[in-house]
Formats: sequence, structure tokens, C-alpha cells
Amino acid sequence: MLARMTSEPEQQIGVGTQDAFQRLWTPHRMAYIQGENKPSGPGADDGCPFCSIPEKSDEDGLVIARGEHVYAVLNLYPYNGGHLMVVPFRHVADYTELDEAETAELAEFTKRAMRALRTASGAHGFNIGMNQGGVAGAGIAAHLHQHVVPRWGGDTNFMPVVGHTKVLPQLLADTRAMLAAAWPA
Repeated sequence: MLARMTSEPEQQIGVGTQDAFQRLWTPHRMAYIQGENKPSGPGADDGCPFCSIPEKSDEDGLVIARGEHVYAVLNLYPYNGGHLMVVPFRHVADYTELDEAETAELAEFTKRAMRALRTASGAHGFNIGMNQGGVAGAGIAAHLHQHVVPRWGGDTNFMPVVGHTKVLPQLLADTRAMLAAAWPA
């Protein structure tokens, strides 16, 4: 779905003073905001997307690489191009629930993700982290996942700062193929 941008200020009848912001309408984000694909319980049977992704092909699931205990997958709602997540196959919510093998492979996949992003896109830096629990900002709190967000000097330009718009230069399928090809063995 294509977003629609208007060049005229939106009429805001009854909500105070009209502002000067232009609006980039992204109605596809409403599905995320309303919780589409968020699990309702403890596992794949309850709609956990992180449990169902491994059942798909790499291309259909946007999987970049699979290990024994974890996999790397592109974020459907990326902060930056190449934003991926490292996810344990096992459905656990809290980092302390991982066993030693899962913890070690999650750490190794994070390092591989950084290497692949540097190789494929020349990332200058990274934001890496986990949001533990809904109150901490986890969109899918029931299944642990670590974000790896590539950053570049100047990536916070006028679009998000002034235009309140995020520009992603590549389709997710193309980003997945590029990162899968750059993934270290």
C-alpha cells in the first residue's frame, strides 16, 4: 500500500489550533498499532508470529539466517533499512529464561548480524537491545527478540526531524536477500 502525502495543512476542526505539519498517511501501520499478529497466549497456537515465522520459507518469513536455537529475521516495521531481530525458536518471554546454548547463539547471531549489515550496507554503528515486557516497549512481549538496528552518520536527517517521515530505501524482500547473501558462515 502506498502512503499519501498532502501538501496542505490538515483541517483539525474542534481539536485546537491548526498546525503546520504535513501528513504522510500510513494506514498500514494501524494493523501494528491495533495489535495485529500479537500473540494472545503462550505459543504458536495463540498467534505468535515469532513461532510461526520458522514454519515459512526464508523468503516468505523474511528470515535472513537460521541457527540451531535462534534465527535472524527482518523487522516488518523497521526503524531503519536493515533493521533485524534475533529470535529464539523456543517461545520464551524473558531473557533470564534462555538456557546457556540459546544465550550463546543469540550473542553469536547478534555479532553476525552486525558483520552482515556492515558488509551489505556499510553501517557505521548500531542500536542493539531488547524491550522486556509491554511496559518497556516490547511490541510482542510474549516472545523474546533482540533488535539490531543499523545506523549511519546523518541518518537522522530532515525527513524524520522536520518532515516527521521515515524513508526506507529498499523493499523488505530485497533487504532480506542482500543480508542473507552477506551473512557470515
